Amino acid sequence: MKQFELKRKPVAIVLIAIAALGLGATAIFSTKSGAADEKKNTPKPALTVTTVLPSQTSLPIRLSANGNITAWQEALIGSEANGLRLTEVRANVGDTVRAGQVLAVFALESVQAEVAQGRASMAEAEANALDAAGNAEKARTLQASGALSEQQINQYMTAEKTAKARLEAARATLAVQQVRLKQTQLLAPDNGVISARTATVGAVVGAGTELFRMIRGGRLEWRAEVTSSELARLSAGTAATVVAANGVALKGRVRMIAPTVDPQTRSALVYVDLPSPVGKLDAAQVPVKAGMFAKGEFDLGSSNALTIPQQSVVIRDGFSYVFVLGAGNHVSQVKVQTGRRLGDRVEVISGLKPDAELVASGAGFLNDGDLVNKVAAQNTENTQKIETNKATATAPPTQPAIK
Repeated sequence: MKQFELKRKPVAIVLIAIAALGLGATAIFSTKSGAADEKKNTPKPALTVTTVLPSQTSLPIRLSANGNITAWQEALIGSEANGLRLTEVRANVGDTVRAGQVLAVFALESVQAEVAQGRASMAEAEANALDAAGNAEKARTLQASGALSEQQINQYMTAEKTAKARLEAARATLAVQQVRLKQTQLLAPDNGVISARTATVGAVVGAGTELFRMIRGGRLEWRAEVTSSELARLSAGTAATVVAANGVALKGRVRMIAPTVDPQTRSALVYVDLPSPVGKLDAAQVPVKAGMFAKGEFDLGSSNALTIPQQSVVIRDGFSYVFVLGAGNHVSQVKVQTGRRLGDRVEVISGLKPDAELVASGAGFLNDGDLVNKVAAQNTENTQKIETNKATATAPPTQPAIK
């Protein structure tokens, strides 16, 4: 019995040691598992972002409008001569003309004959007037002698006056015929560009028939349509920027505002003078054409506004949002109302506090309540530069091409 008990003691000691080792291993395993669970439950940042604060910026105040580009004044050039045949047309649509330049020529044979007839009539009237004046002078010298009666003297005096009147009438008739001779050449009344032509060689036209249309001086204007509620913001001399349909941008100024408002559309026309091509009346050098549609903006000064970077604004479901960094680096999605834009800055009209800290980069990848890792913008730029330099330094040298 004693020997058996002595043999059981070492076995018990071994079992107790194994049990102790098992408990220790279990304790160690449970500790590691708890640490892993705790690490697993810790939330991870959704994104590393930079932040920015809103700033006060001076933004221009502009009023947008649409309208057409038209001729400042369009001259109608017609025939003054009546019943003459066109023998030559020297101008066409698009031609640049100068004041006094011949545009068309009429047949002048009949007018030349009338001028010759008028000269002959005037010569005859001059001869008759000279004869009547001599007779009247003789009658005056004989008036005191009584050789002629008073009635005869009056007849000579009347004949002299009648001859003078006929001479004046003949001169006037000749002057009219000479004017008609000048009208056989149709002249441009001003510098400009021919915009329309109806003159045809061989046609016999009447007085007043329109033969050409001309844009005076090649000068154009923008007729912007502005609502009646916006008229009070405009005045003569206001600067405007006009962008035509072909993309050409022009600077102009308001010349006048229409005195009436269209009762149908409740809009008024604002006439904006566009730069006149002084010394460049070639139609090909005019960047815009009459009849073009154009949009533009009136410069109404500037004002201070709360602005944020364009990249901070996220458009979702047709609305503008920004992400504001809150406590614990959690972001909240805030709806804002945007306004004017200048470069990469956007005006915030409402919905944002001036001291709010906004996510500047990566806002489009965030959702409301996300946890972010905030870094300074300058540090981010330096990190990017360092990474770029490292990549450049570790990049293998370029091997020359084998020819």
